[in-house]
Amino acid sequence: MAMPARPQDDDEDAAHRMLALKIRVHRQLLDRVNLALLDKLPREQIRREVEGIVADILAAEKEALNKGERERLLTDVLDELLGLGPLEPLLQDETITDILVNGHTNVFVERHGRLEKTQARFQDERHLLRIIQKIVSAVGRRVDEASPFVDARLADGSRVNAIIAPLAIDGSLLSIRKFAKKPISVHRLVELGSIPPQMAAILSGIVAARLNIIISGGTGSGKTTMLNAMSSFIDPAERIVTIEDSAELQLQQEHVARLETRPASIEDKGEVTQRDLVKNALRMRPDRIILGECRAGEAFDMLQAMNTGHDGSMTTVHANTPRDALSRIEQMIGMSGIDISPRSARAQIASAVHVVLQVGRLSDGHRKMLSLSELTGMEGETITMQEIFRFHATGRGPQGQVLGQFEATGIRPKFAAQLAVAGVKLDPALFRPDLSMGGA
Repeated sequence: MAMPARPQDDDEDAAHRMLALKIRVHRQLLDRVNLALLDKLPREQIRREVEGIVADILAAEKEALNKGERERLLTDVLDELLGLGPLEPLLQDETITDILVNGHTNVFVERHGRLEKTQARFQDERHLLRIIQKIVSAVGRRVDEASPFVDARLADGSRVNAIIAPLAIDGSLLSIRKFAKKPISVHRLVELGSIPPQMAAILSGIVAARLNIIISGGTGSGKTTMLNAMSSFIDPAERIVTIEDSAELQLQQEHVARLETRPASIEDKGEVTQRDLVKNALRMRPDRIILGECRAGEAFDMLQAMNTGHDGSMTTVHANTPRDALSRIEQMIGMSGIDISPRSARAQIASAVHVVLQVGRLSDGHRKMLSLSELTGMEGETITMQEIFRFHATGRGPQGQVLGQFEATGIRPKFAAQLAVAGVKLDPALFRPDLSMGGA
């Protein structure tokens, strides 16, 4: 006796049928439309033109769809024609921060700090590869067997990484780190509980006083978001030069010169590194240099810039603690190829860097500033550092959220005098360890 079909099986069959129909309609559509004209027409006009063609194709296919199915098919076909196919609805969803594609049948997203699987899927591996090629070719990059992984970006600044066979064993892998259409401000970080209100005033003062800042944190901890937010405090009259591997900073000032690295060509020529751009930026009369992420030998040139009149410069570093961030920068100086002793390297760091902000993603998915530390100089062979503020976790809430509060360590920073000169007066009560700034 045959077992009755389960509703889940029926849903999967219907999804497969619609996917196959969409691909057939899309292929026939490509034969009927003038692709050269698409970029010149608004989407609504294209939709009206395509709607009539799709109706003819469905009639020829003898497919009877209800109004909802027809609208959904038309939207999917337009996404395939003009956008990135199955990824387009996910890119439009503002609650999604990351899109992670593991082969053509598995698409995950991060929403509110949590990973979840979606119903989105590609027809096959070729379909996924075509979308990847569409993304990377738009910024002049390539991905193929000779160069099987690539970093790129979307038109809105979202960061993309793709890796294909033979390195990706079970199908091509695509990761998209989305960026909000509206940059997250410091005030928005306060609303989200990432920093307390008192800290916003201190960060504003640090930027106004032109202190050099390192933002440290792990992958996905919110380093670039914090860098974007802090850059909003920079005086609009200043000239800013930004340097990135993939342009993703969203500065609000008018006078911003944006630079982006370039990979080597197929002939292994023409590569332009971050270090090349930092050196060039020094000749561009910048007031501040903002380096998206310090990864290698450019650390030495960035420190030189901080030490030679480009006060108020900022960068990010992958590290789990402020002390680890300094160790990583020291290692990067060694990668520059310059013969410099460890003590001299540390002296450069201690002289150039004033503040290290540590950010992190907690186990509940929320991102917070975990620590604000000040560099105070050298003692023997060691860089001296003092923590001024920190986030103190106290437990878990009923929904699994991390509970805690921001607090001062009781140490009054030396940079308070520099902030006073810049016209920023800090309430001495901010540094009392018995006063909580609030928390989660």
